Amino acid sequence: MFSWFRHLFSKSPSLKDLMPPVRGRVTENAPLAQLTWLGVGGPAEVLFEPADKDDLAFFLKAKVNTPVTVIGGGSNLLIRDGGIPGVVIRLTSGFKKIRVDGDKIICDAAVKNTEIAKTALEAGLSGFEFMVGIPGTIGGAVRMNAGAHGGCVADRLVELNGLEQSGAEISLTREEIPFGYRENALPSGWIFTDVVLKGIPDTKESIAARMEEYKKLRKQNQPTGVRTAGSMFKNPVGLKAWQLIEKAGCRGLRVGDAIVSEKHANFFVNLGKATARDFETLAETVQKRVWETSEINLEWEVRRVGVKPKAFSTFGGK
Repeated sequence: MFSWFRHLFSKSPSLKDLMPPVRGRVTENAPLAQLTWLGVGGPAEVLFEPADKDDLAFFLKAKVNTPVTVIGGGSNLLIRDGGIPGVVIRLTSGFKKIRVDGDKIICDAAVKNTEIAKTALEAGLSGFEFMVGIPGTIGGAVRMNAGAHGGCVADRLVELNGLEQSGAEISLTREEIPFGYRENALPSGWIFTDVVLKGIPDTKESIAARMEEYKKLRKQNQPTGVRTAGSMFKNPVGLKAWQLIEKAGCRGLRVGDAIVSEKHANFFVNLGKATARDFETLAETVQKRVWETSEINLEWEVRRVGVKPKAFSTFGGK
């Protein structure tokens, strides 16, 4: 879409033509919707899936003059219908190594959180049970300090490694990372590539029992087997977002094919043909009604990226 318009209206080369000679996969006008749990959104102008950390650093050091957006497992992500201009970086097969070293788990950023929980169980390391119900990858989990059942990534993190926008390497200890509730304050342009996590030795039986309990609770209280991004809003201090949404009369509220779940009011579900616009309109309506009933402004937990369709004119579309 994007590059086709570039060629039609100008003699300038496409963005793909300007990419340095990387070893990873480069895809023009790459569909992204099916890479996200919500299943909505437009394409990437260029999708770059680096072969490994060196390949990623090589691209960053080339300083291609274009916006760069990093996406992870797509579990906590809403891509707008106009897609994402510039280069979208997605860490895939070159970033999926995981191993255990004593009480530590060393893994790449594209390792799934559920795989970490399983690896910890097999190694007899507790503290990761909460991850059994958290979709997505550890890179994204570190970015948003994902958590559940009283645990969070910040509790287990020992070391974080990655690359700055310039391609320079970074390595931080847990104490150097400014974590907050469902966030950290590190620069948004930094790309996390691998982490070191620390567990607590325990019996496999005890760990497995807690994991099963968390799975049971998730199935009881949250919609499963449907397209959802998990919690749409952060919990305000001392409160539960779902209770505020329910109080505002929004349970079951629907815009297009996007609906507030009947099972958990802070989960929004794609009934099949929803658009990003449906979800944003629904969320903004919920925010407005919660403010009217409770005078509390709900803050997005789901990350929103990309542009609306009318913004095509900004970078060469229509």
